[in-house]
Amino acid sequence: MEQKQNTGAIFKNEKKADQKHPDYRGKINIYGKDMEIALWIRESQSGLKYFSAALSEPYNPEQTQSVSVQNNDDDLPF
Repeated sequence: MEQKQNTGAIFKNEKKADQKHPDYRGKINIYGKDMEIALWIRESQSGLKYFSAALSEPYNPEQTQSVSVQNNDDDLPF
């Protein structure tokens, strides 16, 4: 689903398995750039409830880094 510029949608996180996981998640578009948003329901010391938010780049498994290990047996001292 393509987002219109400067819009988004947030849904309850049905896969929340840990307290650190966000209560709500979604995707938003900010000036043409797609982003992911995570929201947590928090409570201030005075008892006022509020949302705490975090934005991140969309997850892309193709951008994961691979580690290359080269072994040159000629350099071994034994």
